[in-house]
Amino acid sequence: MGPSKVYQGVAIPEAQATPAEINHFIGSAHSVDLAAFIESLAPEQGLKHLLALDLTKRAEVFSYLDLESQVEFSGLLTRSELAEVAGYMASDNRVDLFNQLSSNAQQQLLQDLDKEQRDDVRRLSVYAEKTAGALMCSEYVTLAANLTAKQAIEQLRREAPKKETIYRSYIIDSELRLIGAVRLHELILASDDTAIIELMDEDPVNMTLVDSQEDVARIINRYDLTTVPVVDANKRLVGIVTHDDAADAMQQETTEDFHKNGTVEPLMQSVMKASMGLLYKKRIVWLALLIFGNLLSGAGLAFFEETILAYVSLVFFLPLLIDSSGNAGSQSATLMVRAMATGDVVMKDWRKLIIRELAIALALGVTMALLVFPVGLMRGGTEIAIVVASTMIFVVMIGSVVGLSLPFLLHKLNFDPATASGPLVTTIADAVGVMVYFSIATSLLSL
Repeated sequence: MGPSKVYQGVAIPEAQATPAEINHFIGSAHSVDLAAFIESLAPEQGLKHLLALDLTKRAEVFSYLDLESQVEFSGLLTRSELAEVAGYMASDNRVDLFNQLSSNAQQQLLQDLDKEQRDDVRRLSVYAEKTAGALMCSEYVTLAANLTAKQAIEQLRREAPKKETIYRSYIIDSELRLIGAVRLHELILASDDTAIIELMDEDPVNMTLVDSQEDVARIINRYDLTTVPVVDANKRLVGIVTHDDAADAMQQETTEDFHKNGTVEPLMQSVMKASMGLLYKKRIVWLALLIFGNLLSGAGLAFFEETILAYVSLVFFLPLLIDSSGNAGSQSATLMVRAMATGDVVMKDWRKLIIRELAIALALGVTMALLVFPVGLMRGGTEIAIVVASTMIFVVMIGSVVGLSLPFLLHKLNFDPATASGPLVTTIADAVGVMVYFSIATSLLSL
């Protein structure tokens, strides 16, 4: 094969590959890999390959493009071409695209869709972002409670081409309220005349429209579901969330948490495609704020200037001590942020956790103090070694408590706990560490 690049383990042809190689790839590749290939090309060239696909395949590939690319291609497609693609997309993907378009483009798309799709877009687009309502799709199967297994299978055969999944069907009453769920394999294994009400799981696990997408993903993972139904306040079934959409949502949340851990404002697009101005904007805010936090460390050094002048060797250990405090704090914060995100830890657990963390931090601090004590002896003698070892115990304990407590505090103040990790914890631990170090030194060295 000619020039290619590897994308997530798959060889994607480069733009300069021969037409025969590109055509072979397009004819055999999975839609996800086709989307990656099209995104790697110039927009006009990618559009040519996209339009060469049959409509069903085109809509599937289009759905796998990131939203930024979808919006870009939407501007290159004619109104009729865009309406065709959108009409064949899954309802949740169609609404995601709709929400990213300009107001004028949204109105045009609504005019070009058929009535059923238009009503569906209007209904799904009103829900707040990152909720079950925004994540759900409307291509699901509902069955009446009075059907037999044979009748249910016949209905599934008729409706399957238009549904996103048929592996789990939902039983509703005359008022559209969710009363049960039945798996496809149970229908297949049952005798023809078995009533599906005898096969269904009564009161299946479900989510409400306002539940967060993190909660949806957590429920799907906890109960090992392929789909989870979404109901309104009256228990009426209004949509489903599939496991792949929940996984995509969690990947987005994880990416945001990684950004926040590094005190970078969440970036909702590819780093490669983001402009330098956008990357600057996303990073400068926290860097500027952390300057003022770091000034506290400088103020601490200035306050203890006499101690530093009398024992210059103390400065040698300063980076080691404050880094140890910051590292211990980052460890605690990372553990708590992840535990809170998965639901393993809630607000009421703070008191129990803080007591346990103090014990663990004491053990960590003593161990690290024993490791640094010989170095203190070599660099400054017994007095300096005692100061350094004592400080190590205190700063590790303080850093750990700060790291554990900040996520709870931020959550209480309705901020994202992920913001507590990394530089924020380190900055606080550094400032406190400087004050503790030189306070102990001033006291023990009789200055």
